[in-house]
Amino acid sequence: MFTGLIQDVGKIAALRVNKRSAVLAVETSLPVHSMRLGASIAVNGACLTVMKKGKHTFTVDVSPETLNRTSLAILGIGSLVNLERPLQLQDELGGHLVTGHVDGIAVVESIETQGEFTFFTFRVPVQLGAFLVSKGSVAVDGISLTINECSRRRFSVAIIPFTLEHTNLRARRVGDKVNIETDLIGKYVQKLVKAQN
Repeated sequence: MFTGLIQDVGKIAALRVNKRSAVLAVETSLPVHSMRLGASIAVNGACLTVMKKGKHTFTVDVSPETLNRTSLAILGIGSLVNLERPLQLQDELGGHLVTGHVDGIAVVESIETQGEFTFFTFRVPVQLGAFLVSKGSVAVDGISLTINECSRRRFSVAIIPFTLEHTNLRARRVGDKVNIETDLIGKYVQKLVKAQN
C-alpha cells in the first residue's frame, strides 16, 4: 500500500524488455542499502519487487500483466520515474490510499501554465472515466492528485510548483502516456452498486 506522495524521481539505468516481461534497473537517491530484497516499491505507480541491489540502483522484474497494463514497456534509458516505498503503519496518510495496481493508461492531452500552477488534461479510456469524480482522488504515475474536472473521456488536475519540481511531471509533454490508478473506494462502491441491481 502506498500514499501517492513521491519520495524520489529515479532514472532508468538499464532495461531489458521482451514480449512477455522486462527487467528494469533504476538509479535513485533513496537509501538502497535499507531496501530489503523482495520488498515492494512503486515505480511510476506500479507496485514492483526489489530483486537486486547496487550502490545507487535497484533492479525489478516486470510481469507480462504489468507490461500490458502500464506504460513501463515504453521506458528508455534515462527515463524519469516516480518512486515511492510502501506505507508503514506509523506513517502519515498524506495523499490517498494507492495500491500500486495500475488500472490503465492515459495520454497527456494538454499542458497549460496559469500563474504558478500547471494544468494537465489527460485523455482516458471510457472504462476508467467511470471511476473519476470531480474533487476525487487519482494516481497519475503514482502521484496522488485531486481531480479538478472530469468527463467519461478526460480529466484535469492543477499541479502546484512543488509537485511539478519533485515528480516526473516536469518532463511530461503532450502525447505522453501515463499510468492511472483510480480511487480504490470508488471501485468498491461501483461493485456494490452493480451487485444490488
